Amino acid sequence: MERKASPNSAISRTFNLLEVVSKQLRPISIQELSLELGLPRQSVHRLVSQLEMLGVLVRELGSDRFSIGSRLQSLSLACLSSHQQTSSSHAILERLVSEVGETCNVGMLDGGQVFYVDRVECDWPLRVQLRPGSRVPAYCTAIGKLLLAYSESQVRRKVLASMDLVQLTDSTITDPLLLDLAFEEIRSRDFSLNNEEDSVGLIAVAVPIRDPSGNVVAGLGMHAPTARVSIDRAKGYLPKIRAAADEIARSMF
Repeated sequence: MERKASPNSAISRTFNLLEVVSKQLRPISIQELSLELGLPRQSVHRLVSQLEMLGVLVRELGSDRFSIGSRLQSLSLACLSSHQQTSSSHAILERLVSEVGETCNVGMLDGGQVFYVDRVECDWPLRVQLRPGSRVPAYCTAIGKLLLAYSESQVRRKVLASMDLVQLTDSTITDPLLLDLAFEEIRSRDFSLNNEEDSVGLIAVAVPIRDPSGNVVAGLGMHAPTARVSIDRAKGYLPKIRAAADEIARSMF
């Protein structure tokens, strides 16, 4: 006989708490959680303290507010990556690669890094080989800059302040003011470019994947070596990449 968890069990309260925290646009206090969950403040404090020790929740610096921690973020991204590789969106990505002839990937922002939730390699021998689940810096990659551009300004500033903006190539943008200008340009044209900013001889273009409310939740990127594809040629693929991004969004939501 199937047994269901009681709505008042510890595991039910924990999941309810995590659902509330994950839906917030800003860190939430224990008092707010107590009111939202209809639980005594002491009980919420105990749950939050345990989750903080596990790295599932993280305390905002200098306050008693909490948000999703790195351990839960990593678990969520890993689950999404596993799902993406077996879902209809992976077939869309495969079709896009067959159309443009270059490697394409779907990435999400995880702190200062881009986490590839799905990726399909092209057949060319000259290519960068990375697996789904790989991480790359956000400030110097097409998907990363795109997702930073569409992040809330407070979140973006916090992420950039936590990063070591290393000059990886002559084209890497490390000045925060210049990055802000680049983010403005990305928002105005609704796509992002990587012109040899993280690796000499490699370019990329990326477009947003939006949820039904229009929020940017991920990025779809194509990258290629400059020996084969110029920046202008990469821009020429934008209509196909945008169409695939819209298809993937419909498959996700």
